[in-house]
Amino acid sequence: MTNPAALPTPVTLSARLRAGTQDQHRRAESTPFITALMGGDLHVEAYTDLAVQHHALYTALEAGGRAVAGAPGGSIVMPELVRAAAIDTDLTHLVGPDWRDRTRVLPSTTRYVTHLRRVAVTLPGFVAHAYTRYLGDLSGGLAVRAMLRRHYQVPDEALHFYSFPTVTAPKVFKDGYRARIDSLPLTPLEQDQVVAEAQVAFDHNTAVFTELGDRHLPRS
Repeated sequence: MTNPAALPTPVTLSARLRAGTQDQHRRAESTPFITALMGGDLHVEAYTDLAVQHHALYTALEAGGRAVAGAPGGSIVMPELVRAAAIDTDLTHLVGPDWRDRTRVLPSTTRYVTHLRRVAVTLPGFVAHAYTRYLGDLSGGLAVRAMLRRHYQVPDEALHFYSFPTVTAPKVFKDGYRARIDSLPLTPLEQDQVVAEAQVAFDHNTAVFTELGDRHLPRS
């Protein structure tokens, strides 16, 4: 008879996602562009350019979310996390109501968007990219918001992206979000696909940050 105490402890999908993306996460957040932006060594135009890319990405991701919402596991699509409209408001303040005509989506972002349009309409694909983006926003959003105000004098009217007015307790919310991920009706193969796709998501982010770094050099 098998000793129950000797059986391996099941590893949750959220724990696998965290462990499986650590290297990619470190590479993304240590790119020269992010390092310079967070250090106050760029200009507000660099952040504006980043926001333009974010708008394109979240528009594609949230279109995928609408496709997933009515399917089994669709409870992972949460209106509290929707970001595209908030970024639109920010860019309207930073650039003007014609910001779409005055800004440019980068080739790396276009590739990312094309990928999202293909994979985020499936539950594994949406979960992988939603985990990568939304939990990062909730975890680092307040710090990034404070940095943008301090270094670049970005007003609150242009920082709605980092505001989650209906999330009053971020840690509790994030724990609940991870619990939703862990309870999704995914097969073992689909869970493997989620982890692999989350790694792809971070690689796409790194490519966007690298291209932004080529466009926005640190102040001398």
